[in-house]
Amino acid sequence: MDRELFRQAMVKVLGGILLVGLLLFLPAGSLHYRQAWLLMGVLFVPMLAAGFVMLFKSPELLRKRLSAKEEQGEQRTVVALSGLLFIAAFVLAGLNWRFGWLILPDAVSWAAALVFLLGYVLYAEVLRENVWLSRTVEVQEGQKIIDTGLYGLVRHPMYMSTLLLFLSMPLILGSLYSFLLMLLYVPIIAKRIRNEEQVLEQGLAGYADYKRRVRYRIIPCVW
Repeated sequence: MDRELFRQAMVKVLGGILLVGLLLFLPAGSLHYRQAWLLMGVLFVPMLAAGFVMLFKSPELLRKRLSAKEEQGEQRTVVALSGLLFIAAFVLAGLNWRFGWLILPDAVSWAAALVFLLGYVLYAEVLRENVWLSRTVEVQEGQKIIDTGLYGLVRHPMYMSTLLLFLSMPLILGSLYSFLLMLLYVPIIAKRIRNEEQVLEQGLAGYADYKRRVRYRIIPCVW
């Protein structure tokens, strides 16, 4: 096992747990916000499991995903907007619980948790299918087009899975207001996809033909 890679991964995960906890429990004013504990469970337990799998089976993929940084200005803007959106949605959910504005039934939270886990399963399948998957928009040396499995259904199955993950999180937290706010993620990710497809079409041989064969970007038969 690569001890340094393990250390980097644990620092990232523990930092994420601390950040999400602060964003949820401080606005809520209490540690009794059970929907927040549910979210942290479905978010970080599978993340840790996937991290250990990559650490032993695909350490290079884990290293690449830990250290990747966007180089394009447009994509850095997209990442920054996404980050601000998540902060706002989590804080709003905590305030919603604290003041009891409009808290969704527990059944909604548990159903959304199942959708979230489905998104994780799809994300894991994308990682398995595409060895060139990157957190950044780029064309890698030796990269080839993947057009089987999920990539035969939609061109961006990773974004299909993240859409399920991100839109289910505010529902797990029991906050309709945070869900409505998180809908802004849709135009943000649409902007990222447009830029990514331009990069791939210019730098990846055969991508234009792949776009003609697989019509839908992230939602089969819809978009």
